[in-house]
Amino acid sequence: MAQNNNLIHQFKISLIGTEPAIWRRIQVPIKFNFWDLHVAIQDSMGWLDCHLHEFRLRPKYKRKIIRIGIPDNEFGETSTIPGWDVPTAEFFIEPGVKLIYEYDFGDSWQHEIVLEGIILKEKGVKYPQCIGGEGACPPEDCGGLPGYYNLLEILANPNHPEYEDEMAWLQGHLKDYYPYDPNEFDPKDVRFCNSKKRWEKAFM
Repeated sequence: MAQNNNLIHQFKISLIGTEPAIWRRIQVPIKFNFWDLHVAIQDSMGWLDCHLHEFRLRPKYKRKIIRIGIPDNEFGETSTIPGWDVPTAEFFIEPGVKLIYEYDFGDSWQHEIVLEGIILKEKGVKYPQCIGGEGACPPEDCGGLPGYYNLLEILANPNHPEYEDEMAWLQGHLKDYYPYDPNEFDPKDVRFCNSKKRWEKAFM
């Protein structure tokens, strides 16, 4: 598929089930593949990319769901298409296209990805970039949405019997989440990794 490398995809990423909503707005090159998009989502949300992921979409007029991510052939054939083999432009053809991105099949963090627009690159701007968002990313491995809201309830009550344990867990975490503020997010703090180097580190 021919691509105009002067074009940018603008996406809104919403973590499904969160209230108040945790979301990000990013702009990425139209030449991205789904692995590149995965890395941009991880970096903008604040995940650590420690678990498997999968994009799920149903093309228009099709009944079968397409799964894009990291194939796992350990238990036989897989229907998951490698994300690095699929350009995002094959599916994100026009504004309004949506798909589901799931990260960590244990905690099952599901995100709605919406293509908001296809725009021209701005001169002097480095892409990808995060231009908006709200809410801190939940701590990795906190137990999905139920675990996350249980954690917030505990942190809001210093007299809770599990308060000290949870504080110690946040401080000893790989990322060191202490002090954790669920409302803290500034798009200017987002730093995007090189997706090619991330792939080489993971698979070579």
